[in-house]
Amino acid sequence: MTEEHPKKSTEANNPNPPGATKPKRSMVKRVIVWLLILLVFAGLFVVVFRQKSAPQAAAQGGGGRRGAPGGGGPVSVVPATAKKGDIGVYQEAIGTVTPVYTSTIISQITGQIEAVHYTEGQTVHKGDPLVDIDPRPYEANVTQAQGTLDKDTQVLGQAKMDLERYRTAWAKNAIAKQILDDQEKTVSQDEGTVKADQGQLQFDQVQLTYCHITAPFTGRVGLRLVDPGNLAQANNSNTPLVVITQEQPITVIFTVAEDALGEIQAQYRHGAALRVDAYDRTALIKIATGKLLTLDNLIDTTTGTLKLRAIFDNSNGALFPNQFVNTRLLVKTLHNMTLIPASAIQHNGETAFVYLIQKGTAQVRNIKTGVADGTVTSVEGINPGDVVANSSFEKLQPNSKVVIAKGNQPGAQGGTQPAATQPPATKPTKSGNKATP
Repeated sequence: MTEEHPKKSTEANNPNPPGATKPKRSMVKRVIVWLLILLVFAGLFVVVFRQKSAPQAAAQGGGGRRGAPGGGGPVSVVPATAKKGDIGVYQEAIGTVTPVYTSTIISQITGQIEAVHYTEGQTVHKGDPLVDIDPRPYEANVTQAQGTLDKDTQVLGQAKMDLERYRTAWAKNAIAKQILDDQEKTVSQDEGTVKADQGQLQFDQVQLTYCHITAPFTGRVGLRLVDPGNLAQANNSNTPLVVITQEQPITVIFTVAEDALGEIQAQYRHGAALRVDAYDRTALIKIATGKLLTLDNLIDTTTGTLKLRAIFDNSNGALFPNQFVNTRLLVKTLHNMTLIPASAIQHNGETAFVYLIQKGTAQVRNIKTGVADGTVTSVEGINPGDVVANSSFEKLQPNSKVVIAKGNQPGAQGGTQPAATQPPATKPTKSGNKATP
C-alpha cells in the first residue's frame, strides 16, 4: 500500500496528462492546413493578377508607371490653343416641316368630271384651272332662275301700275279704301317674290362656278386623285379632287422645354430675329437657315413643352412637307469667351480639368465648363493663348514631361475653329441645350 503513493503524487504534479495532448495536436494540424490553403489561394491571385497586368504594362512601354516623370520618356501629345471668340447658346429639338397652307380640295357639287388640267407634282399658281365638272345642269338652273326672275319682275311692275291708278281713284273718292290697301299689300308680296328669285339666281350662279375649280394659292399639287369621267360627289371628303401644299416659303414646327421659354421670350419681345438652322436626320448636314416666326400661346401640360414655328424661304426646295429635321434655335451669342475643343476636357467625378502645357510639362488645371457648340466649349479657369493637351490622356499625369507631336504645333493644326463653323457634335434631343462634358 505504501508503494502506490509516489505514483499518485507524480500524476497530480503533471499539468499535461497523456490524454490531453491529442486534442492540442489536432488543433495545430488544422491551423497549418488552413494556412496552406490560404497560401495557395494567395499564390493563384498573384499569378492571375500578373497575367492581366502584363499586356497593359507592355502597351505602356516596359511596365513602369505610365506617364511618370522620368519613366519611359516624355509623352507625345497633340496640342490645342485656347482662343477668345464668340459662341452661340442654342436650343435643339426635332421638328416637322409644315407648309404654310395645305388645301385638300373637294367638290361642292355633284357631277361628272370633264377635264383634269393639272399634272402630278406640278407647281400651280393662284387662279390656275385644276378640274372641270360638267356645267350643263347648272347652266340650265341659272337660265330657269333668270326666267322666273324676269316673270316676277314684270308682275311686280304691273302691280305697281295698278297701285298708282287706285291711289288716283281714291283721291277722287271713286273707290273704297280697302281696295287701295289690298293693292299695296299685293305690291309688297310681289317685291318679296322678286327678291327670292334674285337669291335663287345668285345661288345657281355660285353653283355654276363650282364646276370650274381653280388653285386657291400658289403651291405644288400631289398625285392625281381623279380622272375624267369620274363622278364627283358633293362634299365627299373621302374622295378629294386634289391636294395642294405651299412650299415657298415653308415652316418648321418644333418644341422646346418650358424652362427655356424665358430666355427665348427675352430676345423675341425685343424684336430680335432669332436664327433657326435645319439639319438632316444625322444632324450633320445643314439643309436650310430661317428665322423664328412665332410662339404658341399654350404650354403642353402633359410634356411641359412649347411649340415654336420657324419660317424658311426654301427657294431650293430642300425642305419637304412632313419631313423630320433637327432644328437649332440660336437664342443668343456670348462674346469674348475662352474656347477650347471639347475633346481636351477631362473629368474626375464632377470636376472638369485640362492638362495645361507649360515649359514642356503637363500641369493639371481645374476649369469650369460653359456653353458647348459642336466640338467647341467655352471654359473658365484658363486664358486665351494657353496650350492644352488634346490627346494621350491615358499616359498623362501631373508634371508629366511632354513633347508636341510633329505637324501639330500650337496655333497651327491644334487650335480651335470658330464656333459658328462647327456642326452639332451630337444629335439634338427633344429640346434643350447640348450637355457639356
